[in-house]
Amino acid sequence: MSFLSMFLYSFNMSQAGWIFMWVILGAGVFGLAISLERLVFLTSRGAFRAELFVKDVIGNIQKNDIAAAQRLVEKSGKMALGQVFKSALQEAGSGAERIRNAVDESTLKVIPQLEKRTSFLGTIGNIATLIGLMGTIYGLIIAFAAVGKPGIDPAEKSTLLAQGIAAAMNTTYLGLAIAIPALALYTFFKGKTQNIIDQIDEYSLRLVNVLVERSYKTQKFHISAAQLKDGVGLHVTHNNIKIFTDNKMIKEINI
Repeated sequence: MSFLSMFLYSFNMSQAGWIFMWVILGAGVFGLAISLERLVFLTSRGAFRAELFVKDVIGNIQKNDIAAAQRLVEKSGKMALGQVFKSALQEAGSGAERIRNAVDESTLKVIPQLEKRTSFLGTIGNIATLIGLMGTIYGLIIAFAAVGKPGIDPAEKSTLLAQGIAAAMNTTYLGLAIAIPALALYTFFKGKTQNIIDQIDEYSLRLVNVLVERSYKTQKFHISAAQLKDGVGLHVTHNNIKIFTDNKMIKEINI
């Protein structure tokens, strides 16, 4: 009987330690499902050619074409960096504080989604190792019990001894076979997630600086002396100034 056949036969309910084999296999299937979901999710949230994307968005902002910048962000789809940029651009004319708050709120919303379920892979790796170790101990107990049992037929003793050792080795093997890829994938996805977070931190700061600088730019507006009378009133909001004289609005300025 080949190794593969013997290994697969260890899942049979007639074999010692079969329950440990199925529990470890279940953990492996769960880990595989999480890995596929994280791979698809993080790939869609990652920024391809992020530097060029940011350069185009900032270039449009510096040209005072916020609409063009927003169109570029909309085209980025589910990209995490694009979601943060979208929130910032929606507050482009609302002042420095609201721009920064929008970026912070969006970042706090995006980061947990990036980190979601990745830690399960590390847990699965540890659990698979421990369950494999438990199966090993169980198999050794069976083996030593067979050796020390008095009045048992030598042939039967050899069979029990072989079953105990087989259970110990098979559960150890499967536990490690599940744990090693799970921990490797955990490290891979953790690194990929951190890379996306680093991009958000770096490029969102650049965007905020550009938007804040734009909001502070001085604009000149001219009002003729003939329009001014003795009483001049101003009505100021965060991005709008209305100038009144004798209770009549003579100028409205959108900043």
